[in-house]
Amino acid sequence: MRLKTRLGPLAAGLFGILAATGSLRAASPPPQPAQGPGGVGDRSLNVVKRALGRSTASTFAFYAAGAAPATGRPVVVFLHGWGAVNPQSYGAWIDHLARQGYLVLFPRFQEVNRTRPADASANAEARLTEALGALAADADAKPDLARVALIGHLAGVPLAMNVAADAKAKGLPVPKLVFGLMPGGIASGPKARGITLGDLSAIDPKTLVITVIGDKDARAADAASRRLLREADAVPPERKLFVRALSDDHGFPALTATLAAPAALDSAFDGTAIKLPPDPKDAPKPPPFKWSADMALSGEQQTLVSQINNARADSLDYLAFWKTFDLAAAAAFSGADATSLKANPRFSDMERWNDGWPVKRLAVETPRPPAAKPAAQSAAPPHPPAGAPIRRR
Repeated sequence: MRLKTRLGPLAAGLFGILAATGSLRAASPPPQPAQGPGGVGDRSLNVVKRALGRSTASTFAFYAAGAAPATGRPVVVFLHGWGAVNPQSYGAWIDHLARQGYLVLFPRFQEVNRTRPADASANAEARLTEALGALAADADAKPDLARVALIGHLAGVPLAMNVAADAKAKGLPVPKLVFGLMPGGIASGPKARGITLGDLSAIDPKTLVITVIGDKDARAADAASRRLLREADAVPPERKLFVRALSDDHGFPALTATLAAPAALDSAFDGTAIKLPPDPKDAPKPPPFKWSADMALSGEQQTLVSQINNARADSLDYLAFWKTFDLAAAAAFSGADATSLKANPRFSDMERWNDGWPVKRLAVETPRPPAAKPAAQSAAPPHPPAGAPIRRR
């Protein structure tokens, strides 16, 4: 006891000295990689920002300035969360994608408080068709329709799945990858509020389908992820992944995997500052507006949109979202399956805090295949084979 009493003041004094000298500062999270998946890329590039279509039916296009490669630019279609219609809310990620060589299309499938969720899928598909048509002969944009990936956030995830399912029938390019983050906003029934899922069994079996959720407010996103992966039943299990990003408060600022975490504000991508071309005289007129209750954002949705609009890029963006997408797209475009991603230790690695402590790794799992449906039982007993003896009771 006497030794403990003597060590108490000594330890307290040492703690005070360390605090005074700044040696007890919290560890800082890993920075964005300089190059490669999730990396900064070439900062000398200028990013072209264009608006296509009309004020009520527009798509934003982003790509690095200059002529496209001879093979064209791989395409990322970015489907925003419900109510988060301004590309600046995802601007830091869009900037990263453009500097990695992608043509990024951001279709505005929603007019806030004027669009029904039931119309969103058709709107997204129409905007995408129009944008790809407008850019087909553009030597700088030059979309490569053999390399198309869809990114969805929240309600944008079921929309991405619907677009993938409808692609062949609607004459759209078949995506090689669907990458869905924090899926939600799915209607629970034919008349329920939300995005109605189409026949997801129509998604091409060669598509890579990956869902990513966080561990905060995760219950609904977890259920939605598993439902989407299950209903895309033509895609084999080895081409699907379920990924969970884990919050980590080892240092400061803490990394918190919320529903809004994939957003990353960059005001340089403010859609209100990107001017649309004037409407041609023969442009189709929008149908008469008719309001319905499911057009309005709920209080919960308004809160979430506010969080999305104020989110800033951090290590979760660089390593859990941007890096995993970059690796997944490279795998999808080369024909590799999700098993190779799961086996790649770099895919789940979140690097280290600056004191050397590892950031919590991503949890990556292959979803279970749907249970086999039991064979239908015939009501009548089977006929005995010809010549078999008949047993009498």
